[in-house]
Amino acid sequence: MSYTAATVQLLSPEGSLVTSDASAEYLPYVEKLSDEQLREFHRQMVVIRRFDIEAANLQRQGQLALWIPSLGQEAAQVGSGFAARPHDHIFPAYREHVIARIRGVDPIKIIEMLRGISHGGWDPAENNNFHLYTLVIGSQALHATGYAMGIQLDGLTATGNPDADEAVIVYFGDGATSQGDVSEAFVFAASYQTPQVFFLQNNHWAISVPVSRQSRTPLYLRSSGFGIPGVQIDGNDVLASYAVTSANLDAARGGEGPRFIEALTYRMGAHTTSDDPTKYRDADDLDFWSHADPITRFETYLRSRGEGDAFFAEVATEGDDLASDVRKRTLELGSPPASKMFEHVYSDPHPLMDSQRAWLEGYEAAFEGGEE
Repeated sequence: MSYTAATVQLLSPEGSLVTSDASAEYLPYVEKLSDEQLREFHRQMVVIRRFDIEAANLQRQGQLALWIPSLGQEAAQVGSGFAARPHDHIFPAYREHVIARIRGVDPIKIIEMLRGISHGGWDPAENNNFHLYTLVIGSQALHATGYAMGIQLDGLTATGNPDADEAVIVYFGDGATSQGDVSEAFVFAASYQTPQVFFLQNNHWAISVPVSRQSRTPLYLRSSGFGIPGVQIDGNDVLASYAVTSANLDAARGGEGPRFIEALTYRMGAHTTSDDPTKYRDADDLDFWSHADPITRFETYLRSRGEGDAFFAEVATEGDDLASDVRKRTLELGSPPASKMFEHVYSDPHPLMDSQRAWLEGYEAAFEGGEE
């Protein structure tokens, strides 16, 4: 599956700006971007890909239980991630590594989670409202919708001050659209006209099930049956991702109700490191999407604007430095204390947790000094 006549594209696979009737309403968002913002788009895509590759290597070397790669989906994430404001709330699925980094999450927190030594990974309040990864497919759509309902009921959207208005953006994949949770979220979002954007990264595979088997119609049309406007974008075009998400978040914050974005991209690697995509994937599809690589495309665009070799070398070094740092810190990780399992079960201290913790401490103490 490739792009369609409905696909909004602002940057061609060859790296040149696209001017068309479909792109005209979004180009003003791009025109406002500074050179430094454009450089930051590239920096984040390159650095996170280097981290992603290193993390996969660490898993293969026995340092992680699992790794979930985002290779090939960097533009969809970077563009939309920068479109959200710090006070907006982001509900990810489980491969939004670069959005986590943009929002301030230390990448080692993702490593800890997939190594199995943390309960969730990070505190959203300390990371610019970036919520926890959700491994239960599609459930984050309901979490996000509930939060968006709360924002609306608290009067934090459509206030008359666009800079203060809040919104929610939730990420999920094409496979999640087959889950009932996502449809239920559409129902509540449309009924309550919540201030949120549903952002679908259509990477064409729900593990080994192709999107063509999941839906007989383009996925961007699915939300219209619930009364939610949908748009399809080139998910490997970081400018389209940024501009279209900005426009839709503006509409949501302004009281125009929920919006749906389908970003056409491709999962260049495996679903997770437990998957072997060579068993089910067509080499021609992989070749097509390899030529639409989001980083190569954007580098060509930046070079056409006069960006030189020094910048790209600097970014490559930054990626190598992050990979080296993450590897070093991963190898230094120890096992968490057993007491950690009792933390955050309840929001306040709880006698049941206290008694269970005391029992475990006593049990472990019984083995000290050779006792049985």
